Amino acid sequence: MKLIIKNMVCPRCISSVEQIVKDNKLQAQYVRLGEVALTKDPGKKKLEQFSAALNKIGFELLDDQKMQLIEKIKNLLIGKVQEGSVEDHFSVSKFLGKKIFKDYSALSKLFSEVEGVTIEQFFILQKIEKVKEWLMYNELSLSQIGFSLGYSSTQHLSSQFKKFTGMTATQFRQLGASHRKALDAVH
Repeated sequence: MKLIIKNMVCPRCISSVEQIVKDNKLQAQYVRLGEVALTKDPGKKKLEQFSAALNKIGFELLDDQKMQLIEKIKNLLIGKVQEGSVEDHFSVSKFLGKKIFKDYSALSKLFSEVEGVTIEQFFILQKIEKVKEWLMYNELSLSQIGFSLGYSSTQHLSSQFKKFTGMTATQFRQLGASHRKALDAVH
């Protein structure tokens, strides 16, 4: 039995959900970003308890298929950015097409209606947040960051960063962490 969980955006989220699974004495085949596969149906009462425990720490068990699909799109894109290896000329539509097997224009329309941004804008916002994270670590140059996130040039990354944040990467680095958003708040 596969469950879709909203707001899982990082490895710590996975650990938190794994603990809730354990605390609720459920048996999971796996826990991934945005989903848990249970080995057997826990029944309505246990599922409600599991859902309540998730809600307490900011997660939400989704049962609506459209919301599950949107959450899957978000988790796939977040995962791609978090692995830090976006290829040059990366195509969001081809990537999602290979993972979801649905018409991209229908996915895009549904996503925009529900989230208020396009899939591409969501992906860019995720990349910008990753850039902010790496700038805070101060371990990579802007060109290394751009290469890791599939930007064709440092200028393209700089331009997009300024467009979405209102400041240059250097200005951001000087300001510090106060301008970072939680990943689940990015859209």
